[in-house]
Amino acid sequence: MKISFPYEEKPSSIFGFIKRPIAKVRFWSKKYLRWLEYTMIIDTGADYTLLPFSKTKDLGINPEKDCQRYLSFGIGGAEAVYFSKKKIKIKIGKWENKIPVGFLEKEDIPPLLGRQKCLDLLDIRFFKFVTYFS
Repeated sequence: MKISFPYEEKPSSIFGFIKRPIAKVRFWSKKYLRWLEYTMIIDTGADYTLLPFSKTKDLGINPEKDCQRYLSFGIGGAEAVYFSKKKIKIKIGKWENKIPVGFLEKEDIPPLLGRQKCLDLLDIRFFKFVTYFS
């Protein structure tokens, strides 16, 4: 598999604009029985993949039955995360795998693509504001 994604430029209150490494990631939806695509920040510092809580509805996940609630600690303090009991099927280009996914109770975070069973298994290169997967 070889696929690349240009960085995404976003406004920043500190820097004016900032470029972030992103990937288009497809998640299998049990609700719609099809792939749903999300633009995610590639976060090599994230232990696992994290989505906003509202994505549980899109993916057909019942947080009360299908997830375990944990407290996650990060730069913003402690937040509730609903961690899926089952791994979720994803695709990046032609690469496909089942990965652990957490859903943050807050909605004001961008989707983050983390290391566990995902970035740790891929050859990734960041070069001149483009991310290359192979």
